[in-house]
Amino acid sequence: MSVVAVLKGGRSLEREVSLRSGARVEDALKRLGHDVRGIDVDHDLVRTLRDLRPDVCFLALHGRDGEDGTVQELLEILGLPYTGSGVSACIRCSDKVLAKHHMLDAGLPTPDFVAFTETAFKQLGAAEALGEIEVRLGFPIVVKPADQGSALGLRIAHGVADVPAALVAAFSYSGKVLLERHVAGRDLAVSVLDGEALPVVEAVPEGDVYDFDARYEIGRTAFVCPADLPVEVTTRAQELAVAVHDLLGCRDVSRVDLLCDADGGLHVLEVNVIPGMTDTSLLPQAADAAGIGFDELIERLVRRALERSAAGRPA
Repeated sequence: MSVVAVLKGGRSLEREVSLRSGARVEDALKRLGHDVRGIDVDHDLVRTLRDLRPDVCFLALHGRDGEDGTVQELLEILGLPYTGSGVSACIRCSDKVLAKHHMLDAGLPTPDFVAFTETAFKQLGAAEALGEIEVRLGFPIVVKPADQGSALGLRIAHGVADVPAALVAAFSYSGKVLLERHVAGRDLAVSVLDGEALPVVEAVPEGDVYDFDARYEIGRTAFVCPADLPVEVTTRAQELAVAVHDLLGCRDVSRVDLLCDADGGLHVLEVNVIPGMTDTSLLPQAADAAGIGFDELIERLVRRALERSAAGRPA
């Protein structure tokens, strides 16, 4: 039996989702016989972990601090093993702009985009370049914060008049905003577990946009797993997910979000290094379709972290 600290909650805008993920993980760990300690992350985290000295930390901490390398850096300093990707991969994946540049450099398909900081708009006159951006990307344009998950702050600008409000909304969540060519298509997700792609999940929201409410309100979205796709599209989606996972240096598990257009073309949107574990989350659905129950999924992630610790590798 291992002492497992489940890190959840925190101060990000995804706090409530994180608490739900953490609670479900805790239940699984208890069923598996571990000594489970749930920690709602706050300013006492280091002191709490020093006192507890868990065998492993299970990261269910979504959003900032959890997925951007912050908590991983602290755990490295404390010498505590933890689940999921290391610091550098978290930094790359949490910044959507940085991740997309890596994909472009590697020749992997991702929608065309531009990105600006709030400073560029306020002090460098970037707003004057909106005309060129519109020509380059066309309409609709997806406008979203560069470092938020769960579609927080995402807006779709259907014309010139929609852009200012979309930018204001995105900047309210982040100091850097991503403007991305809109791709009409099917929302797909491919989770990668231990370097292998799981079955593809398709999310079919009630409305046109797979936004925050559609992701987490039960009944707002239908999920199809395995997704009803031609074999060659499924294979390509899984190959792309593994390629992106490897390119960005992820380990243990990740979820790669893609769009499939009407011609079967695939476009990688982003990578999530701490996929949700809620009742509507996509990773558990994909694992179940692969014959991996929720408890087994959680145990595998804990075991990987413990194996790294035993081998003397970085946490």
